[in-house]
Amino acid sequence: MFVIKSVLLLFPLFAMSQFHLTVNVKNVTSNDGKISVAVYDNAEGFLQFDQVFKADSAPSQKGTTEVVIRDLPEGRYALAVFHDENDNDKLDKNMLGIPKEPLGFSKGKMKTFGPPSFEECTFELTSDQTISVPIK
Repeated sequence: MFVIKSVLLLFPLFAMSQFHLTVNVKNVTSNDGKISVAVYDNAEGFLQFDQVFKADSAPSQKGTTEVVIRDLPEGRYALAVFHDENDNDKLDKNMLGIPKEPLGFSKGKMKTFGPPSFEECTFELTSDQTISVPIK
């Protein structure tokens, strides 16, 4: 009886599965720098550097670069991806604040006057998943 109760107490820990998200970043124009992926889990912090839920990067590979984000719990997420061509760990912008390096978003596209919203970029993660994100 003790063993059954112990297993039942641990069940919530087993139920909190962690998944891998593979991001295939398309339209990478060179092998320079790296591809950075930021994962956001709420609208309030979307696109704010200090509000990133999880992030990772990989060396750029011309054409398609794969970045794997490991150990994400089930949930609703949005991605911001950019090609850090000069490898300075930031998205370079011009004097008007317009990005000078290629970027993209999960599901959403850049608008004429700014980036898409969190809602336009969200997707559900319920298992290991692979998504493609084009940058430009």
